[in-house]
Amino acid sequence: MSELARSPEQLGNAIRRARKKNGMSQSDLGEKAGLRQETISLIENGNSATKLETILAVLAVLNLELQIHPRVNKVKMAAMGLYPDNKVTRAARGIPDGED
Repeated sequence: MSELARSPEQLGNAIRRARKKNGMSQSDLGEKAGLRQETISLIENGNSATKLETILAVLAVLNLELQIHPRVNKVKMAAMGLYPDNKVTRAARGIPDGED
């Protein structure tokens, strides 16, 4: 699983998807990470005040890691399947707008 997150909300959504993919409840994840269920809920809802140490603990339980690399432009992101804008995605893949 490779996802792009550029905001606390996007990171929270990625964590939620990974948790569900692993068949875990927020309580399960919290227990394994040494956190309360309420903390997991805050993270998944994009709480920007969450400490990096807390995020890293949650990622470790989900067997995920944080990687830092230079940003790529929208066309490159679309070609990699990481950009949700349909027009940009279609253009990057050489598909005329309106064709699926």
